[in-house]
Amino acid sequence: MACGTAPPPLRLHADVKQIMAAVVDPAADVVWGAVGSIDTIEGTQEIRPSGEEEWTETAHAAWVVTEAANSLMIGNRPKDTGDWMKFAQDLADNGLKAARAAEAHDADALFTAGGDMYLACTACHAKYNVTLTAAAPVTQ
Repeated sequence: MACGTAPPPLRLHADVKQIMAAVVDPAADVVWGAVGSIDTIEGTQEIRPSGEEEWTETAHAAWVVTEAANSLMIGNRPKDTGDWMKFAQDLADNGLKAARAAEAHDADALFTAGGDMYLACTACHAKYNVTLTAAAPVTQ
Protein backbone atom coordinates (compact mmCIF):
# COMPACT_ATOMS: atom_id res chain seq x y z
CA MET A 1 0.00 0.00 0.00
CA ALA A 2 1.41 3.37 -1.00
CA CYS A 3 2.05 6.00 1.61
CA GLY A 4 -1.05 8.09 2.21
CA THR A 5 -3.39 5.55 0.61
CA ALA A 6 -6.37 4.74 2.79
CA PRO A 7 -6.81 1.06 3.66
CA PRO A 8 -9.84 -0.68 2.18
CA PRO A 9 -12.97 -0.39 4.33
CA LEU A 10 -13.44 -3.02 6.99
CA ARG A 11 -16.47 -5.19 6.25
CA LEU A 12 -17.79 -7.23 9.17
CA HIS A 13 -20.08 -10.12 8.32
CA ALA A 14 -20.49 -12.21 11.48
CA ASP A 15 -22.21 -11.08 14.65
CA VAL A 16 -20.99 -11.89 18.17
CA LYS A 17 -23.05 -15.08 18.47
CA GLN A 18 -21.72 -16.37 15.15
CA ILE A 19 -18.13 -15.60 16.13
CA MET A 20 -18.59 -17.33 19.46
CA ALA A 21 -20.24 -20.46 17.99
CA ALA A 22 -18.08 -20.86 14.90
CA VAL A 23 -14.72 -19.51 16.01
CA VAL A 24 -14.15 -18.94 19.75
CA ASP A 25 -15.92 -21.95 21.28
CA PRO A 26 -14.35 -24.65 19.08
CA ALA A 27 -10.87 -23.16 19.38
CA ALA A 28 -11.13 -22.64 23.15
CA ASP A 29 -12.28 -26.25 23.53
CA VAL A 30 -9.05 -27.40 21.86
CA VAL A 31 -6.96 -25.30 24.25
CA TRP A 32 -8.93 -26.44 27.31
CA GLY A 33 -8.78 -30.09 26.31
CA ALA A 34 -5.05 -30.09 25.60
CA VAL A 35 -3.77 -30.28 29.18
CA GLY A 36 -5.09 -31.48 32.50
CA SER A 37 -5.16 -34.45 34.78
CA ILE A 38 -7.63 -37.13 35.74
CA ASP A 39 -7.42 -38.71 39.19
CA THR A 40 -8.73 -42.25 39.53
CA ILE A 41 -8.31 -45.05 42.01
CA GLU A 42 -5.46 -46.34 39.83
CA GLY A 43 -3.64 -43.01 39.97
CA THR A 44 -3.34 -39.77 38.07
CA GLN A 45 -3.47 -39.62 34.29
CA GLU A 46 -1.73 -36.54 32.90
CA ILE A 47 -3.19 -35.14 29.69
CA ARG A 48 -0.68 -33.43 27.42
CA PRO A 49 -0.24 -33.03 23.68
CA SER A 50 1.56 -36.20 22.60
CA GLY A 51 3.64 -34.89 19.75
CA GLU A 52 4.55 -31.93 17.60
CA GLU A 53 1.31 -32.12 15.61
CA GLU A 54 -0.86 -31.87 18.74
CA TRP A 55 1.24 -29.02 20.16
CA THR A 56 0.90 -27.18 16.85
CA GLU A 57 -2.87 -27.79 16.72
CA THR A 58 -3.16 -26.39 20.25
CA ALA A 59 -1.05 -23.34 19.42
CA HIS A 60 -3.12 -22.67 16.29
CA ALA A 61 -6.34 -22.91 18.32
CA ALA A 62 -4.95 -20.45 20.86
CA TRP A 63 -4.06 -18.03 18.05
CA VAL A 64 -7.63 -18.34 16.77
CA VAL A 65 -8.95 -17.43 20.24
CA THR A 66 -6.56 -14.47 20.40
CA GLU A 67 -7.58 -12.99 17.07
CA ALA A 68 -11.28 -13.78 17.53
CA ALA A 69 -11.16 -11.89 20.84
CA ASN A 70 -9.70 -8.92 18.96
CA SER A 71 -12.59 -9.13 16.49
CA LEU A 72 -15.05 -8.78 19.39
CA MET A 73 -13.70 -5.28 19.97
CA ILE A 74 -14.30 -3.80 16.50
CA GLY A 75 -17.21 -2.35 14.58
CA ASN A 76 -20.64 -2.72 16.11
CA ARG A 77 -19.71 -5.81 18.14
CA PRO A 78 -18.75 -4.26 21.50
CA LYS A 79 -21.68 -4.00 23.92
CA ASP A 80 -19.96 -1.07 25.64
CA THR A 81 -16.53 0.55 25.99
CA GLY A 82 -15.98 -0.63 29.56
CA ASP A 83 -16.20 -4.20 30.77
CA TRP A 84 -16.86 -5.66 27.31
CA MET A 85 -13.54 -4.32 26.06
CA LYS A 86 -11.74 -5.41 29.24
CA PHE A 87 -13.09 -8.97 29.02
CA ALA A 88 -12.30 -9.24 25.30
CA GLN A 89 -8.78 -7.90 25.88
CA ASP A 90 -8.28 -10.36 28.77
CA LEU A 91 -9.33 -13.18 26.45
CA ALA A 92 -6.94 -11.96 23.73
CA ASP A 93 -4.05 -11.59 26.21
CA ASN A 94 -4.58 -15.03 27.70
CA GLY A 95 -5.08 -16.60 24.28
CA LEU A 96 -1.67 -15.16 23.35
CA LYS A 97 -0.16 -16.65 26.53
CA ALA A 98 -1.69 -20.01 25.63
CA ALA A 99 -0.31 -19.83 22.08
CA ARG A 100 3.18 -19.00 23.34
CA ALA A 101 2.99 -21.78 25.95
CA ALA A 102 1.94 -24.34 23.34
CA GLU A 103 4.72 -23.19 21.01
CA ALA A 104 7.17 -23.71 23.90
CA HIS A 105 5.61 -27.10 24.79
CA ASP A 106 5.04 -25.76 28.32
CA ALA A 107 2.05 -27.71 29.61
CA ASP A 108 1.96 -25.92 32.98
CA ALA A 109 1.89 -22.46 31.40
CA LEU A 110 -0.73 -23.67 28.90
CA PHE A 111 -2.89 -24.96 31.76
CA THR A 112 -2.64 -21.60 33.56
CA ALA A 113 -3.36 -19.57 30.42
CA GLY A 114 -6.33 -21.81 29.59
CA GLY A 115 -7.71 -21.26 33.09
CA ASP A 116 -7.30 -17.51 32.71
CA MET A 117 -9.06 -17.67 29.32
CA TYR A 118 -11.93 -19.46 31.06
CA LEU A 119 -12.13 -16.77 33.74
CA ALA A 120 -12.34 -14.04 31.08
CA CYS A 121 -15.10 -15.96 29.29
CA THR A 122 -17.19 -16.63 32.38
CA ALA A 123 -16.86 -13.03 33.63
CA CYS A 124 -18.14 -11.74 30.29
CA HIS A 125 -20.92 -14.31 30.11
CA ALA A 126 -22.04 -13.43 33.65
CA LYS A 127 -22.08 -9.69 32.98
CA TYR A 128 -23.84 -9.90 29.61
CA ASN A 129 -26.21 -12.75 30.50
CA VAL A 130 -24.82 -15.10 27.89
CA THR A 131 -25.96 -18.68 28.27
CA LEU A 132 -22.98 -20.97 28.73
CA THR A 133 -24.78 -24.00 27.34
CA ALA A 134 -27.75 -24.25 25.05
CA ALA A 135 -30.85 -25.92 26.39
CA ALA A 136 -31.69 -29.22 24.74
CA PRO A 137 -34.71 -29.04 22.45
CA VAL A 138 -37.92 -30.41 23.91
CA THR A 139 -39.34 -33.31 21.96
CA GLN A 140 -42.70 -34.94 22.47
